[in-house]
Amino acid sequence: MYDLTIIGAGPAGITAAVYAARKKLNTLVITKNIGGQAALSGEVGNYTGYQFISGPELAKKFEEHLKSFNINLQEGVKTLSIEKTDNFKIKTEKKEFESKTVIIATGRTSRMLNIPGEKKFKNKGITYCATCDAPLFAGKDVAVIGGGNSALDAAIQLINIAKKVYLININDSFQGDEIRLEKVRNSDKVEILNSTETKEIIGHEFVKKIKVVKDSEEKILDVEGVFIEIGSTPSLIPVKAPDSELELNQYKEIVVNEHCETNIPGLFAAGDVTNIPEKQIIVAAGHGCIASLSAFGYLSKTK
Repeated sequence: MYDLTIIGAGPAGITAAVYAARKKLNTLVITKNIGGQAALSGEVGNYTGYQFISGPELAKKFEEHLKSFNINLQEGVKTLSIEKTDNFKIKTEKKEFESKTVIIATGRTSRMLNIPGEKKFKNKGITYCATCDAPLFAGKDVAVIGGGNSALDAAIQLINIAKKVYLININDSFQGDEIRLEKVRNSDKVEILNSTETKEIIGHEFVKKIKVVKDSEEKILDVEGVFIEIGSTPSLIPVKAPDSELELNQYKEIVVNEHCETNIPGLFAAGDVTNIPEKQIIVAAGHGCIASLSAFGYLSKTK
């Protein structure tokens, strides 16, 4: 029987584990990998204390901190379901565990285009986070792919950074806010390509070009950066509870309050899998701290 089980070991999960260890909780961490989306980032320049660090390096720092404590780490393990009884039963692909409290910190998965070159040039010119990586492309020609607010936000950030921005939308119009769209339209740096499908990402060691099709005509665009902004999906785990279903919002994110509590007592959630408004490494880490302290408070008040 564990005091606390944390599912996921990205910034939120690792921070939660560190705080749990410092509170002397008997803690279990279950994760498929360590670092989460942070490990997939290119260069990180907005995490406090590091003027510059790569995503994999930051993930390694997180891992070292986690492993400095006596925590049972089940790495490379997929969690299949969580069931609330008197406590919580966590079923994984290997075995079952029992815990008094649980924090879900499973993050999100970026939607991919699934086109040739995307996997090859990931973190070699391809990024899924403009807030994280836009400054790396100063003075360069880039492409932003997407038709919603995330794509428009990426283009707006890049207006003051990149030399030229191709905004490529597979649909004939944008689904984002008109204010954002107006800012993009008013910039002479941005070339909008509606009804355009991205077919291939081309390069050598790094991205050099992309192949697109517009009005049945194939075009090659010279770019050194590709921002894929077609959304992401929360990495959810089925949760069974006797009296209620886990509350999700319209985006299938876990709804939490300011204490990272879900609607199921003893079940907490932190990081990008939740309805917190900003999906950033430092925000996820902060919420991991809150969730862990909230779990400790819950355990202190219950038998």
